[in-house]
Amino acid sequence: MRFDAILRSAARQAPLVLLAALFVVPLAWVIAASLRTPGLPPPRTIEWIPDPIAWSNYGRIFDLAPLARYALNSLFVAALAVPITIVTASWAGFALTQLPADERVALLRLAVVLLMVPFTAVWLGRFLLFKQLSLIDSVWALVAPALMGTSPFFVLLFYWAYHRLPRELYEAARLDGAGAFAIWRTVAFPLSLPVAAGVAVMTFVLYWSDYVNPLLYLKSPDLYTLPVGVQLLQQMDRTQFPLLMAGVVVMVAPLLVMFGLLSRVLRHVMRAEPGSR
Repeated sequence: MRFDAILRSAARQAPLVLLAALFVVPLAWVIAASLRTPGLPPPRTIEWIPDPIAWSNYGRIFDLAPLARYALNSLFVAALAVPITIVTASWAGFALTQLPADERVALLRLAVVLLMVPFTAVWLGRFLLFKQLSLIDSVWALVAPALMGTSPFFVLLFYWAYHRLPRELYEAARLDGAGAFAIWRTVAFPLSLPVAAGVAVMTFVLYWSDYVNPLLYLKSPDLYTLPVGVQLLQQMDRTQFPLLMAGVVVMVAPLLVMFGLLSRVLRHVMRAEPGSR
């Protein structure tokens, strides 16, 4: 009986292990490649443990390009964009739940249509708008989309979360004299923290790894972000491939830290909810 239970548990966990391997194995290969000695011909097979291990690659990439400054620029943009996106997208999602049915459905359809618009289709219009607002060659051009919730997808996520809440909660708050902002602040948003955590992770990834927008709107090299700095490393010859992989590890590491921290926060919030036990 006990052996059968172990087999059933292993069968349930096997797909999850395989799915995790799809993400872990490429990351492990990048880390291994980043520790290979530069200047050598590319290996014919994957070297999981380079010999010797070149830890100095990580210090060398900061000498080749001002990656520390670029990382600070990326961190500054993400630190502003994440909270702004959460606030504006959650406001828009909550506002949708308070509209009459006809207007709400029309705006939801518009949000879905906007999701299907290619990002390249808005480059020219956005560039002209930012030029009129004197935002070109400024980090504020990178943060500006957060003022509109960054993406209609984030607005729809918050709408879905707020729409699932019982209408009686909103009505009770109104009977207590609470306005729309007070209802959002005290009722809707606190009960949707898991969605806010997910939006925070996706927003951080979006702004931290953004490569196109800095090239479009920034002219001063001092304002470049980390993805642009990693692209500079790619211009070296193939024998310097370990240095490029070291730059990739430096870029990916904050994403893993962000995901781990918010995962712990999310688990804590889920355990604290009355219905999670």
